[in-house]
Parts: sequence; C-alpha cells; structure tokens
Amino acid sequence: MAKKKKLTKGQQRRVSSNQRKRLSTSKEKQVQVQWQADQLGQQEDGLIISRYGQHADVEDHQGQVFRCNIRRTAGSLVTGDKVVWRRGNEVLSGISGVIEAVHPRTSELTRPDFYDGIKVVAANIDQIFIVSSIVPAFSTQIVDRYLVAAEDVGIKPIIVLNKIDLLDEEGMELLDEMLQPYRDIGYQVIMLSSHRGDGVDELNDMLKDKVSIFVGQSGVGKSSLINALMPNAELQVGDVSDNSGLGMHTTTTAKLLHFKHGGDLIDSPGVREFGLWHLDPERIAWCFIEFREFLGGCKFRDCKHRDDPGCILAQAVEDDKIDIERFENYHRILDSLENNKPNRHPGGAN
Repeated sequence: MAKKKKLTKGQQRRVSSNQRKRLSTSKEKQVQVQWQADQLGQQEDGLIISRYGQHADVEDHQGQVFRCNIRRTAGSLVTGDKVVWRRGNEVLSGISGVIEAVHPRTSELTRPDFYDGIKVVAANIDQIFIVSSIVPAFSTQIVDRYLVAAEDVGIKPIIVLNKIDLLDEEGMELLDEMLQPYRDIGYQVIMLSSHRGDGVDELNDMLKDKVSIFVGQSGVGKSSLINALMPNAELQVGDVSDNSGLGMHTTTTAKLLHFKHGGDLIDSPGVREFGLWHLDPERIAWCFIEFREFLGGCKFRDCKHRDDPGCILAQAVEDDKIDIERFENYHRILDSLENNKPNRHPGGAN
C-alpha cells in the first residue's frame, strides 16, 4: 500500500482556514435577522467590544453589551471601533440591533497576514506595553522587534520588565545598564514584579483613561499581570458571551475589557506577536527612532549601513550617538527577514 503523503505546514494552514470559514458560514446562516426600519430605535453611539464574523458585540453608554448585525455600508469593524448603531424593539435570534456606521479611527493596530495582506486587528489604541521578563533571559533584540512594530503603526510603546523579584542586586544593576539606552532615547521603562507588587502603582497610573494593549512572548507573565490588574477579567468575558446568547469568545477573538480605575485593555491573541516581513529595510531603519536624524546623510544612496564607506550611521555608533547593541539588533532584524521571507507577498501572487 502506498504511503500517504503528509501535508506541508502551508497546506495544513489552508485546510484549517477553510474549515474555520465553513464553520463560520454555517453559524451565520443560522442567524439571518433582517431588520425593518420601524423595528429599530434611534441612532446612538457605541463601542465594539468584540467582532464575530458578520456580527459584533456593542457596548452602550450604560455598559450593557448587545450583539448586532453589521450593515455592509459600515465597512470593516474591529475591537475598539466607535460606532453608530440602532437597537431593535426586541431581540431576534440573539441579535439586538444593527451597526450602521463607524467613526474615524485615531489609530489602527495592524499585522501582516500571509494570505490577506495587512490586517487591522484593533482600533483607537493609545499605547502598547511591551512586556518582557528576565526569565528565561532578557533579550533586547526581542524588545527592538516590538519597538519597530509599534513605531511603524504610530502607537506609543512602553517597555515593561516583569519578574524583577527573581534578580539579585548585581543582576538588577546589569539589567538597568541594558535598559539605559532606551531611556536615553526617550522610551519609558517600568520595572515590575506582579508577584511582589513593585511598579504596579506606576503601571496603573499609566493605564488610567487610556486604551492599551499588552504584547510579548509567551512566558513573560502577561496573563498573570492582566489578572493582577484586572481580577474580574474572566467574569467580564463571560458577561459579554451570556448577553449575546450566541456562544463564548474564541482564542482568536480580540476583546475589550475595562479597568475599574478607568481605562481599557484590548486583549488580542492576534497581536501578541508581530511580524515584520512586510517592512522594507528603509522603513525598519526609520523605526529606530535615534537613526532618524542621520538617515539620508550617508555618502552613497544605496548604503547598507554595514561596512559601507561614508556610512553616517556607523560613524554615529563610533561617536557613541547610537547604541552599538541597538545598531546590531537592527542588522539582526534585517538578516532574519532575509531568512524568513514568506512564499507569498501580502495581497500578491506567488
């Protein structure tokens, strides 16, 4: 008997994607609510808490959540959008109203997708908290990748170092030395121990009255940090689902949660890791904020900023105007993009 050929990772992703689309389409067919104008109330403003296919959960000014249809004319909706909607005179098949329009966004958090190009995954975010940890090891290269992603979308990044209670005095001094170049160029750094409570008050102050998102690799303590700051987060997620009557949140669905002291957090698995392969080298260089005053000043227009003669960036490193580790991380990012280019360009053909 001939051996069955194993699917490639790309084929497995496509099969899984097609299965999800079929399931989504099947669910949508079960809920086809058509509202007539006389069945709807007056227009009112709302906030998108979560998005599910052709439906979205909208929060009103009283904090109540309603699952709604989306007018085709409303365009694409994501968590964090501020919308205009109309509630129905009654709930039909779990649907409570219709979203008719979206207010202009102040910011868009995007990520590249191998098949769909650049996708907006959340809107109206004020700040991105880059959560890192000293366990298993603190890496400035990972921090710099997140900083590039944040600078590219124009959302303020803040660096959070978690689990500092695991360091002795010598380790703290070394970590502080590694973080000083970030402070020198204007980034805010919070030293935190969610276990001991260090830095929690400072973090709470920064979260107040802002829409924030936490990003970082697995194991750095994002979940425990969110639970410490928002112990009722799981209850809020359950409330949203119970109100809609159409099922629970999935692990791929972004959701917006409220802090008791004011401010919101968007929790989205889709933006915990950032891809950079859609950016060209010039854009990546621009996203290193201390490079900007030097860009365009090299002797040759096609300068690669390595051993090229007349490279003004390399000279700035020699003159201690650019941190050497940041400069090396810039090249590591470029090298990683060369080695991990997708087979298919976003929005393009093979």
